[in-house]
Amino acid sequence: KQGLYWVGVVDWELRHFHGHELSTHRGSSYNSYLIVDRKIALVDTVWTPFAGQLLENIRRVVDPARIDYVIANHAEIDHSGALPELMRRIPDKPVYCTANGVKSLKGHYHQDWDFRVVKTGDALDLGSKQLVFVEAPMLHWPDSMFCYLTGDNILFSNDAFGQHYASESMFNDTVDQAELWHECLKYYANILTPFSPLVTRKIKEVLALN
Repeated sequence: KQGLYWVGVVDWELRHFHGHELSTHRGSSYNSYLIVDRKIALVDTVWTPFAGQLLENIRRVVDPARIDYVIANHAEIDHSGALPELMRRIPDKPVYCTANGVKSLKGHYHQDWDFRVVKTGDALDLGSKQLVFVEAPMLHWPDSMFCYLTGDNILFSNDAFGQHYASESMFNDTVDQAELWHECLKYYANILTPFSPLVTRKIKEVLALN
């Protein structure tokens, strides 16, 4: 979409996640998104070893110092690992996350950034569009949340519809469908199956927000 950039990283080498609990023999990807409106927001970062690559990807679009808002949908390190490196460059910019997100991020990085706690239905004005926040506790961590970009009608769904999959293509309909669904099913079975009633409830809640 116009004004929306994927600035994440494809990790071709990853073979295990959560120690050796989950095979990732097709690699993985760390999805970070830059929204450029009258205000500029970054949704999530990437795993720590790729912090430099994230910053370079952002620089191809804007100077990282121009970022106004950082959104932390999830504190797990494949989402937040590059946050300290980024925040060293923009230490005064606010970080939007859930109350549990503050606890998790402080636990990981021992930093007292300008945390802004959000709840379901809260919105952040970017200019011509808004980001609307949706808490998603236990999908799959207590801190998890989604955010929805109005105008473009995009849900940044965190890990809710994820899979570990490395590809040169960014889009679901341009990759091998058998591989895609195999990885999607494997991810759901291993990460989200215990929370299936919460998944159903959350989908209904998101749809009810229109």
